[in-house]
Amino acid sequence: MNFLETAILLFMGSFLLVYLTIPKIIGVVEYKRLMDDPNKRSSHNKKTPTLGGVSFFFTLIVAFFFIKSWHTFQEDIYIIPGLTILFVVGLKDDLVVLSPGSKLIAQVLAITFVLLNESFTIESLNGFLNIYEIPYYLYLIIAGFLMLTIINSYNLIDGIDGLASIVGIVIMIIYTTIFYLSHEYFFALIAIIMNACLMAFFGFNVSSSKKIFMGDTGSLIVGFIISILTLKFLALEPTSYGELPFLLENAPLIAISILIVPLFDTARVFTIRIANKKGPFSPDRNHVHHVLIDFWGLSHKQASFIIGCFNILFVVLFIILGSKAKNLGMVIMLVSVVILLAYIFFKYNYNFTTLKQKILLRRKIDALKGKKESTPKKKEKKS
Repeated sequence: MNFLETAILLFMGSFLLVYLTIPKIIGVVEYKRLMDDPNKRSSHNKKTPTLGGVSFFFTLIVAFFFIKSWHTFQEDIYIIPGLTILFVVGLKDDLVVLSPGSKLIAQVLAITFVLLNESFTIESLNGFLNIYEIPYYLYLIIAGFLMLTIINSYNLIDGIDGLASIVGIVIMIIYTTIFYLSHEYFFALIAIIMNACLMAFFGFNVSSSKKIFMGDTGSLIVGFIISILTLKFLALEPTSYGELPFLLENAPLIAISILIVPLFDTARVFTIRIANKKGPFSPDRNHVHHVLIDFWGLSHKQASFIIGCFNILFVVLFIILGSKAKNLGMVIMLVSVVILLAYIFFKYNYNFTTLKQKILLRRKIDALKGKKESTPKKKEKKS
């Protein structure tokens, strides 16, 4: 079979497997009473089944047997052990809460398997900030930190219905395109399989009657796959960039733009927590999605849709700029946008804002909404 036929069959098969498996998982979770109980920082108000990510793991394992012929360096042999480790840890964390330290050790172990495969070795940044050669020991440090950051930042955005799925779908579509154009078909197929899983899961996650969360089981798996795809993207040979619509030296900035939602959100909440003398992993409602819900009064679906659209627009903007601009200009642009976003969302948090400021902000938002709602009514009276 050619790539297109394989991709279609794998997408349909993965979608159906997740779609048919999740109702069974919901039944078992409800029977065993393994529900996620709401608390003061939860965005849901009733007990909800979790462990949706279990379907991701089994679908990926089955799918890997069908794409073995597409790999070059037997990458699946190194990915599957790491995937299994994170599945077990995520499952245990969903059932019996684990400490951040335990999860970190498991993540490092899972990442180690991937870094042992030469296919993921980054030997050069191809002129980004005038960096051409990277020593192997430095690659291990940078790549390990990068993967840890991606896994945990994706895990942190899984806070409202649909958000993790939408952001994951956007990222997978972009990486599917990149790896297809660079002829890295094995990784394009991985992105397609993961995309099918997320699309099938999304319908249940936003459902009112058959709702389920992916849990840490799912978010760790998806974050791990995203980190693998990002690492491979940065490790592409210069000859692979021929058909890609941006300059070779801008690849690191394109990767950041693809991951802007989880990276920005994580950097923001960590900054707020540390500034308030709290641990970076101490839970609160300072995430961007919480701001959109709590301060702007948006629903889960609306907030997820807006964040997903922002992710797409940000990537498109940087691909357009990356096709012409030198990386210094791109860096300045990226920093400017991040500072602007940080300033905007800095106003909306539960630590730096006084009660009086919160009330004023709430009134301003309500006033703006009131104007929008009253405008059509005025027009109707005139007519």
